[in-house]
Amino acid sequence: MWSPEPCTVCQCQRGMVKCKPTPCDPGETRLTSFNLSLIMFPKILNNPTSRPTAAPAKPAPATKRKPEPAGRTPAERVRTATPPAVSRTRTANRNSSPGSDEEDDDPDIDDDEDDIVEDDDFVGPPPPRLLTAAKVKADARAQSPPPIGRTTSRPPRRPEAAQPRVPASEPSTGGQRRPGVVFPQKATFMESLPSGCLLTETLVACGSTGMTRMPVISDPGVKTLYLADNKISKIPVRALAGLPNLEWLDLSKNKLDDASFSPLLFQNLTRLRRLILDGNNLTKLPASLPPSLVELKINDNKLSGLTPSSFKGLSKLLTLELEDNHFHDGNVSPLTFRPLTKLVYLRLDDNRFRGVPSGLPVSLQELHLSDNKIEAVHAGILNKTVHLRVLDLSHNRIREDRIAPRAWMHLLRLESLDLSHNKLVHVPSFLPPGLRHLTLHHNQIELIPAYVFGHLSPGLDSLHLSYNRLQDHGMDQVSFLGLTSSLAELLLDHNQLHSVPRGLLQLRNLQHLRLNHNLISYIPMNALCDMGAREDSPLLTVHLENNLIDRHHIPPTAFSCIRNYHSVLLRPQRYDDLD
Repeated sequence: MWSPEPCTVCQCQRGMVKCKPTPCDPGETRLTSFNLSLIMFPKILNNPTSRPTAAPAKPAPATKRKPEPAGRTPAERVRTATPPAVSRTRTANRNSSPGSDEEDDDPDIDDDEDDIVEDDDFVGPPPPRLLTAAKVKADARAQSPPPIGRTTSRPPRRPEAAQPRVPASEPSTGGQRRPGVVFPQKATFMESLPSGCLLTETLVACGSTGMTRMPVISDPGVKTLYLADNKISKIPVRALAGLPNLEWLDLSKNKLDDASFSPLLFQNLTRLRRLILDGNNLTKLPASLPPSLVELKINDNKLSGLTPSSFKGLSKLLTLELEDNHFHDGNVSPLTFRPLTKLVYLRLDDNRFRGVPSGLPVSLQELHLSDNKIEAVHAGILNKTVHLRVLDLSHNRIREDRIAPRAWMHLLRLESLDLSHNKLVHVPSFLPPGLRHLTLHHNQIELIPAYVFGHLSPGLDSLHLSYNRLQDHGMDQVSFLGLTSSLAELLLDHNQLHSVPRGLLQLRNLQHLRLNHNLISYIPMNALCDMGAREDSPLLTVHLENNLIDRHHIPPTAFSCIRNYHSVLLRPQRYDDLD
């Protein structure tokens, strides 16, 4: 019986395993459990039709042997004779060579020692190439060699001359074959993969390996196939036929075009949930996409149109990303999204839309339309999207007078509206009543109309007005009416304010205030702190740097209501640079 402990011979007698140390021949090669796996894996993995099966151990004939060392219990003798099971998980292109002494000190192997499953069923007749286990090299250590961890090295294919030298004939053992270790494996098939691939029980990852053709893999256990950032332009028709349990397929950043996808390519993928095709050369959606998809990403391609049948059968789809393509109002049918009855996330950024697309799904909760050419938001265009929570219209050409008065008043669940990087001059009126986050930075806003937030309930949590043209006359004490008990963050930096805005004392929940990079020259006594209030201000941070404030002229009580003086940032000021 093969033993994981070098220089130990184990035999079976009357159902018990007994081991004894024997002198080692210094001229023989030491064979550890890790070396054994490296010798066996090439033979096992290169045979696509068969795998060794476990066989029961045949008891060896009783022979006369020396007494065993005192102090060893039967349980210890059984553990010594029982080889560790080898995990099917493996990592390709390991640098260490089979049989090297460095493998005994591999920290990854030691860390998984507790995970090894010991099973006597793994002991059986040895393959012909494992018979060097009869002679082993002396080991200076008395402990067993490190067990095989969950990840082992799978070396790339090499010429036959480069394989480990293992005698093909069995040395004489007195007419009896010495039992060996058998590693049971599920029948799989896999084409030769380039170095740098990561292989585990359920994952095949060959990202950034330079492959030009999608490999043919047949393994029911694989659930994730990651082939991103390669040069793949051809996909065999049967490339995915042997992966019936595949759930995640990533082919992003390759050279795939419309001809790369056969209508039969996905027919066997009944469990595929995520398909990522970003960064390719597709001009139309692949045909016959699996109905099981819940996430589809085809960003950064050349898609030039969507028809009513583009998403036919994808009723389970939850996430759809079509960013950076060639879509515009004329090549996207109003019936395109009708089959997507469960869609909650839609990304159409960086296209050529001049208006919000029509026919959006009723179930939609997030809509991203930034970096388009949208100039107006028409009435009724969002009437059916009553579940919408997030709307991103940043980096467009929207003006407040091109927003219909009731364009989104009916969106009672809308919480976040991003209109940054547009052409707004005023804060838009008729905002959704349940809005909590309003982003308006990088516009041309000069005015916050009175009572513009008065109808909001419970009110905004954050209001971003940075990088605009606000001046002192552009706001007054009623500009923030409706936000007195809700607003926690107010950003007014990079404007043209000459004084601290009026009405800030009414914001009883304000915690973060940014007034930096304005033209403020003085801080009045009651601008930030109400001297008649008994409680401290909730302000945690106040940014006033890069203004024209003379710190020596600040009233002593100007910041007395703020608990921590370090929360007020005053340096540097613009006059400091002049000095």
